Amino acid sequence: MNLQKILKYWLPVLLWMLLISSASADANSYQHSSTLFEPLLHWLLPKLEQSQIETIHHLFRKCGHLTEFAILSLLLWRAIRQPSNNEDRPWNWAEAGLAISLVFLYAASDELHQAFVPSRTPLVSDVIIDTTGGMISLLILWLAKRFTKNVRK
Repeated sequence: MNLQKILKYWLPVLLWMLLISSASADANSYQHSSTLFEPLLHWLLPKLEQSQIETIHHLFRKCGHLTEFAILSLLLWRAIRQPSNNEDRPWNWAEAGLAISLVFLYAASDELHQAFVPSRTPLVSDVIIDTTGGMISLLILWLAKRFTKNVRK
């Protein structure tokens, strides 16, 4: 593998992992997001009770987990597959499986890392959410490829 390919395919993966790790290292991430998100919800939906606002905020944060690992999954799939300019090879479930496996391992290591960050709690449920995000993004990609392949016929 030459340096150009490493930079093109694996550098985005590593940069995204660094971004995830830096967010996990934020000891006050819940407070940081609540100072912005909860006042916005109070302004948009003034009749909601505080408990409802907190539930929406919690769901918003979990969607963030899902999204950041969905992106990681796509970046990993791209790096594993390393498509060429005239790419038209069929979907490979082994490549997708490897990407999902790496997402799972990184999500688990990210939660383990949070055990050492004050005010952060490692949760198995977050590993499940993260891995699910990776699976959803690859499922959408697979469906899109099937759909566009059928449209071209």
